[in-house]
Amino acid sequence: MSKILLQTTIEANPDDWDVSRFSMLADELRAAGHDVVARNRVAGHDPVLSRVDELGFDQLWLMAVDVGDGLTAADAAAIARFRCAGGGVLTARDHQDLGCCLNLLGSLGAVNEFHDVTVDPATMCDDLDTPTISWPNYHSGANGDYQPVLAPDRVHDLLRTDRTASGRIEWFPAHPHEGLVSADDVPDAGVLAQGRSATTGRVFNLAVLLDGERGPAGQPMGRAVAESTFHHFADYNWDIDCGAPSFVTEPPGSQIKDDPARLEVFKGYVRNVAAWLHPAARLPIAV
Repeated sequence: MSKILLQTTIEANPDDWDVSRFSMLADELRAAGHDVVARNRVAGHDPVLSRVDELGFDQLWLMAVDVGDGLTAADAAAIARFRCAGGGVLTARDHQDLGCCLNLLGSLGAVNEFHDVTVDPATMCDDLDTPTISWPNYHSGANGDYQPVLAPDRVHDLLRTDRTASGRIEWFPAHPHEGLVSADDVPDAGVLAQGRSATTGRVFNLAVLLDGERGPAGQPMGRAVAESTFHHFADYNWDIDCGAPSFVTEPPGSQIKDDPARLEVFKGYVRNVAAWLHPAARLPIAV
């Protein structure tokens, strides 16, 4: 099993999306047998993230919950070295520019698209209920609800399960304004799963994979997964009774609370990702 760093890009703040709001994710990874270190960044020079390639971690699950200053150049360089040495990385951001520090991460930044002032918001805004949030902001449903997952014709192993009749994971937690991840024009990138807007019907990417990249010396780089929103993994989206920061104003849904069985299937996706990102061996996919 892996040693996983579950890291946010903000300092500890009980009224924000700090690491305490991803406790259920940490517990799920630990239940799968992984050694998980869950932490927030610290002010100034972060002694862990800036040396992630030196501290024995196999994977980095990076919850990019900042507004632009979540990574330093030293952090980004360490993450690049980590991937070049085979380390697996998952990133998760959110709407508009939330988590745009990911732009420092080369190809892993390139698959994350953030707000572009040259784009007319009227042509791209999808969440129509929260006018203070601009593009990208795909509305997959209320926090606490499910969204259906659209999979390509060839279903990736990360979406495989023996717990549904279709043999694949069919539901992700929903969120009113997801960000944008794209495999367009990024070598070795591919779309894993898509969703459909509950307001406009637009199809958008829920997760993009990087697999097969080579480092500067030609060595295989670690795999990576880029998620359109960290709300796929937040405690609040798995259990609305956990509560959210005070700035969250959208009314939650109750589908997950009313039917938790589909969430248990989704947790198989979490375990699949952790197996797939392991650098030393291509482990069997959990179901």
